[in-house]
Amino acid sequence: MAVRSVAAPPTPWSKNLAEPQIHATAYVHSFSQLIGDVRVGANVIVAPGTSIRADEGNPFYIGDNTNIQDGVVIHGLEKGRVVGDDNQQYSVWIGKNSSITHMALIHGPAYVGDDCFIGFRSTVFNARVGHGSIVMMHALIQDVEIPPGKYVPSGAIITTQQQADRLPDVQSQDQEFASHVIGINQALRAGYRCAEDNVCITGIRKEMGNGSSNGYKSYSNGSVNSASLSAETVEQVRYLLEQGYTIGTEHVDQRRFRTGSWQSCSPIKAKSIGEAVSALESCLAEHAGEYVRLFGIEPKARRRVLENIIQRPDGTVNPTSPAKTPNVAVSKGSSYVAPSYNGSSKLNSETVAQVHNLLAQGYTIGTEHVDERRFRTGSWQSCSPVTTKNPSEAIAALEACMDSHTGEYVRLIGIDSKAKRRVLEAIIQRPNGAVAPSTTSSKSTFSAPVSTSTSGNGYAASSSKLSAEVVDQLRNLLAQGYRISAEHVDERRFRTGSWSSCGQIQANSDREAIAALEGFLAEYGSEYVRLIGVDPKAKRRVLETIVQRPR
Repeated sequence: MAVRSVAAPPTPWSKNLAEPQIHATAYVHSFSQLIGDVRVGANVIVAPGTSIRADEGNPFYIGDNTNIQDGVVIHGLEKGRVVGDDNQQYSVWIGKNSSITHMALIHGPAYVGDDCFIGFRSTVFNARVGHGSIVMMHALIQDVEIPPGKYVPSGAIITTQQQADRLPDVQSQDQEFASHVIGINQALRAGYRCAEDNVCITGIRKEMGNGSSNGYKSYSNGSVNSASLSAETVEQVRYLLEQGYTIGTEHVDQRRFRTGSWQSCSPIKAKSIGEAVSALESCLAEHAGEYVRLFGIEPKARRRVLENIIQRPDGTVNPTSPAKTPNVAVSKGSSYVAPSYNGSSKLNSETVAQVHNLLAQGYTIGTEHVDERRFRTGSWQSCSPVTTKNPSEAIAALEACMDSHTGEYVRLIGIDSKAKRRVLEAIIQRPNGAVAPSTTSSKSTFSAPVSTSTSGNGYAASSSKLSAEVVDQLRNLLAQGYRISAEHVDERRFRTGSWSSCGQIQANSDREAIAALEGFLAEYGSEYVRLIGVDPKAKRRVLETIVQRPR
């Protein structure tokens, strides 16, 4: 690994000629530039095109397992220091398990805590970002301290402490996405190191040319390659072992998968990554044609920290994706767990995610059905009660209700047992058999409850542009005293989540709210438009749902 790192130049304020200190397990791309007193921790990846210059302000610290992505610039002023977690002074401190993503700027004096995510082209200058905080794209953080666990939306400009203190809390799905990014970059780090190791890359090329064996090979740099396990799964196993977790596996056939009747494979008592991978491959081979899942167990708390399906009956494994909500996330402080959840042949990914979120928050799940004739009167009937707290079993119960009531509407219900109120009503099947396409954004945990109230004129409000469900959502937001607004984004910026506000909806009736929202739809006819509901007391969003997509 030919790293482009040089000593700090002699200047009027410093003549120490300090050089970068890079941990042996870190990967620093040769197309990046490190200058001066830069301290790079274990398992860090520094991507191509980065500039980390401790030539004016110094020193810099980059914690273990952190990734510095393409085009990032880290620099610091001569004057001004922050106190790192080791109680020493630094120009820039970046903690463990954090992601500084493409084109971001960290300019000292600056502190970024553990488990943080700094989004594309965002800037942190003369500021502190607390542990576990997430800063999305194109944001500016300057002259403030972001409290731990706060969420900074895309495009935000946070330059006063009052703004910083009012930021919403990070949601579980945001934390899980940040953990997923860490895992992806750890896999990339291992891959880049392998690519630069002749023994490692030659072995892989031979396997590709020879059709590959079913075993694994350990290489001199400590990496492990497996023909039947993905690189991400191997990295998951590695980090579970490093964190002291116990590894287990379970299998189930297609018939029992719907009921969640998983059975354990042979216990894995492995002290090395090679032994663990070998045991996993044995379980996959023994139960070919079945589902197999990997999980980690925290010995002290006696709880699972990961459930990830690593084999399906057709022999394939669905790759993990940041858009999906994880089944179980590792507690704060662990290095990495990639997102995953149990799939479903009848439910779309976001409905499965809603089930996981409802159960994770302690809500009860129910289902209701109604035929087309009674649908207009709202005469829903309950399916069999769902008493389980296991996501797989809950999904199986939903599918059973759909099978029992083919040709009818079926909806998922989330219930807050303590408050004795519904927190979610989402239609998951329609009479034509198609599952309703989800319109909830990735940040939204659940949609607003649906009711059958009428407008102030004594009859139900309706809309030619909005679905009945959106009209009901509007009505219920108003009834519960929530604020209503809307946001829009074009197709190019949709992928980066760079939404812009259409404006707040000031309405005293259903019809006024519908008219205002329809006006936004017309104004932004070729863009995405989403409806926002905000709880003014808790200062958090209770609803984000897309109501228009580009024509």
